[in-house]
Order: sequence, then C-alpha cells, then structure tokens
Amino acid sequence: MSTPVKLAVIYYSSTGFSAEIAREIADTAEKAGAEVRLLKVAELAPEAAIASNEAWAAHAAASADIAEATPDDVEWADAVVFGTPTRFGNVASQLKQFLDQLGGLWAQGRLADKVYSGFVTTGTQHGGQESTLLALYNSIHHFGGLIVSPGYTDAVKFVDGNPYGTSHVDAQGNNPIGDTTRDAARHQAQRVVRIATALKAGLAV
Repeated sequence: MSTPVKLAVIYYSSTGFSAEIAREIADTAEKAGAEVRLLKVAELAPEAAIASNEAWAAHAAASADIAEATPDDVEWADAVVFGTPTRFGNVASQLKQFLDQLGGLWAQGRLADKVYSGFVTTGTQHGGQESTLLALYNSIHHFGGLIVSPGYTDAVKFVDGNPYGTSHVDAQGNNPIGDTTRDAARHQAQRVVRIATALKAGLAV
C-alpha cells in the first residue's frame, strides 16, 4: 500500500500503567509500518487530588509533554486504540468525556468504518477488566466502527487470558508491566495494523 495506516493510540492514565501499555502499542505499530499518534486525554481531577497521590503527581509531571487528543485525531485515524484504567468496572471518566466529545463526528458518519480496539488496567485481579472493555466497545457499536479484539489468535493470549484486549493488574502500583502484558500489547498492535491495512486497501478498490 502506498500510504501507511494511520493509528491513534488514545489513553487515560493516572499513575502510568496505562501509559506504558499505550507506548508499547504505539512503538509496535510504528515498527509494523503505521503512522502513529500517541495521545492522552485531558485530566479532570482537581490538582489537590493529584498532589495527594505521589505516583499520580509524578506521572502527571512525567507525561506533561504528551499531546492531548482531540476529535480531529479520531477523524484523521484509520484505526484507534483506546486505553483506560477501570473505574468500578467501567471506563474512566476522563476517557468517557473524550468519547462524549465525538458526537459531532458521529452525527456526520465520520467515526464509521474505522478499526477500534482497547486495553485496560486494574488495581486488583478480576477488578473489572472485561466489563470495562465491553463498556468501551458499546460506544464503538454506536460509531459504526469495526472492533478488532485480539481474541485467542496467538499463543500469547492464552497466557494473559483476556480475549477482549490487553489487560494488566497493577496490584495498587506494586506490579510493574511485565513480559506477559507487553507480549499481549504487541500482538494487539500488530493485529490492529494488519486488519486496518487490509480494510483500507479493500475500501480503496
């Protein structure tokens, strides 16, 4: 194909775990030939709340140079990977607010026929990983988007065990991102780029 797939990796991260997965997906997608934008969504929490948590404050400072996503980034993309920590089994409000800003593009049909996928982090085992991704994918159905979940399409998925998307248990900050999560993220990124490339080529015919 003469033009590479355009991929937006759009995430929210408070203490850095989702950000680390986002970076792994973005780096892998670039190696697979995609043009990538790595973007965070706007923070909604008050400064006092951020400052009260050392890890949160440190990550906010460390990620200050990451550009914030806009609806234009979604319109630009052929494929979008969204990432979020779970909040009571659901998408974090920061990412949900961003999704809610896409109504104008949705009304014009500009969110349809793109590839979408997602990843999630939780503080505890079985802390809402699958329900969060399913909740995220509800929005994609409304977009008319095409969900490309990793499924059990590679041996790495039988290790991490989540067919809906890459997931990680951070154990309240005590469990660093390891090979299992990185392998799952790489597979997901490669699959998204491959399917988006095929879709883009097919639509161009």
